[in-house]
Amino acid sequence: MDKKYIDSTINLIDFIKKSPTCFQAVAQIEKILEKEGFNKLEENKRFVIEKNKSYYVKRNDSSLIAFKIPETYKGFSIIASHTDSPTFKLKPNPEVLKDNKYTVINTEGYGGMLLAPWFDRPLSIAGRVYVEKDENVVPYLVNIEKDLLSIVNLAIHQNKDANKGIEYKKQVDMLPLVALGDNKGAINSLIAETLNVDEKLIISSDLFLYNRMKGSIWGINDEFFSSPRIDDLQGVYSSLNALISTDANQYINMAVFLDNEEVGSGTKQGALSDFLKTIIDRIAYSLNWDIEDKAIYQANSFMISSDNGHALHPNYSVVNDIVNKPVLNGGVLIKYSANQKYTTDAASAAFFKKLLEKEGIPYQEFVNNSDVIGGSTLGNLVSHSYSISTIDIGVAQLAMHSPYETAGTKDTFYLIKAMKAFYIR
Repeated sequence: MDKKYIDSTINLIDFIKKSPTCFQAVAQIEKILEKEGFNKLEENKRFVIEKNKSYYVKRNDSSLIAFKIPETYKGFSIIASHTDSPTFKLKPNPEVLKDNKYTVINTEGYGGMLLAPWFDRPLSIAGRVYVEKDENVVPYLVNIEKDLLSIVNLAIHQNKDANKGIEYKKQVDMLPLVALGDNKGAINSLIAETLNVDEKLIISSDLFLYNRMKGSIWGINDEFFSSPRIDDLQGVYSSLNALISTDANQYINMAVFLDNEEVGSGTKQGALSDFLKTIIDRIAYSLNWDIEDKAIYQANSFMISSDNGHALHPNYSVVNDIVNKPVLNGGVLIKYSANQKYTTDAASAAFFKKLLEKEGIPYQEFVNNSDVIGGSTLGNLVSHSYSISTIDIGVAQLAMHSPYETAGTKDTFYLIKAMKAFYIR
């Protein structure tokens, strides 16, 4: 396998490892942007934006928009991806004593996940907490970096029908084991110890389980890699890499990283929120655009909605479309949906295909089996508040929404190359 593909994949795996939740993902993005000279803007302060400079703004510490302003421009080049992944979220007062013998953690599901692969894996807890400090309330990111708990399976001897299919109940079957005996308050104590704060000062939290297994490259020719949270941190990492490594030319280059895609995007930091539109309006005001300028620049703009699609499965080819069967390492995936769950149409596809062909970037096309309807993504939701020509893309992957997903080693390189070409068009 060519070193350029391996290097891109290794860098992605490292980014994912440092991003156990959406909060750490955004923190990583912010750290990289600051290193690259991007200026931080605060939503509760006046924006001062100048040409030939780069900026970013966060919302909820889980969504972020970054952009570069060139000297002259005629619109926006936008790439949108999402920072969240399906997982389990801790409920308040999470410790539960079972049979007076074990402490398990009370959780609820976040997003549509494959449940069975969560069993018998090393898990831990990460997210954010709010702590009282000097009469203020301050957010802290927390990641308990140890193999802390596991959702343990029931032995085949005690469940003879286990291999015949089973419906798992999250409240009954999926509570992770964390300790022997009664350990009420243990999670709060562990978080306080990790952050070196008084646990009595911890007021509230958004805490999630995450899979501790390391990402790995595998296959006879190193053609595959597996990792937690490939969906959609592969899109996040690729668009971030493309943004920082290209100069804005004829367009204002923008990367949009949004939270809560896996639960419908209907939050203040999701794709259905006013986040993108508000930031664009404030850019317009700061740069003294009038209403005609705004309308013209919007009409000239284009957006890529980046989220992965399903590869042809080696054991279940019947669930794919009967003609369009994308494979791992086949290049950029162009996604179509008659009911507009994906935004691609003939016009946006033609534009993007020509761009890919000019750069020699391989691509393939994805549609769902007509009887196996897939989920929606960011593009059609963002268009509710900011409507521009949009295409849905990604790369092919397997085991989507598993805590350990699989994709092709070449495809991160292809995706980054395509996004760079889009930004410098």
